[in-house]
Amino acid sequence: MKRENWLKGVEAFRSVHFKKHEKDFLQLVEKGQNPKALFIGCSDSRVLPNLITSTGPGDLFVVRNVGNFVPPFKPDNDFHATAAGIEYAVNHLQVGEIIVCGHSDCGACKALYEDHSAHEEDMIHTIKWLELGMPAKELALKSVADGNGSELQEATEKFSVIFQLQNLLTYPNIRKKVDAGELFLHGWYYRLQSGEVEYYDPDEHAFFPLEGPKEG
Repeated sequence: MKRENWLKGVEAFRSVHFKKHEKDFLQLVEKGQNPKALFIGCSDSRVLPNLITSTGPGDLFVVRNVGNFVPPFKPDNDFHATAAGIEYAVNHLQVGEIIVCGHSDCGACKALYEDHSAHEEDMIHTIKWLELGMPAKELALKSVADGNGSELQEATEKFSVIFQLQNLLTYPNIRKKVDAGELFLHGWYYRLQSGEVEYYDPDEHAFFPLEGPKEG
């Protein structure tokens, strides 16, 4: 995308979209943000949390990274961007919901099956980060031993969502709030090809279509 197109886009936002929601933006500045949910999604440019959920300014606190991974709780003094975002949303903003949203055609999940030895120096952080997806890969290989590539890919993506939900529960305050019924965790799977969203049902150990309220 050319620089002049970026500039046109910014101007269009200021003159059209910002004007449309100007009252909301001003209230958010004056009163501060009070999002109801933390949305943990992939950095993939095709995954747009506010469009997928039809939400507006101030509705979601969004954390995005490669593969929508959640690192387990690790109380040290290192830099933890995703963990910091999670802590801020849960402990400071007091969100009541956390959504971990995986998606089809996920590059991070594909990368779990690739050889990265030729890029160890220039992709050192990415290669390390992909370790968070290895449990999903291992379970997918056991579950779809005779399946084709697309079945293995989807199984890896969905298992990854489940493992990231489990990692969330390693955060002491998240576990405490979940046990107290003050915080609810959701696993979603977004299909790029159709726009459909599926949710994970922990009782059935399966994903089902996420449907809105029915009329009538």
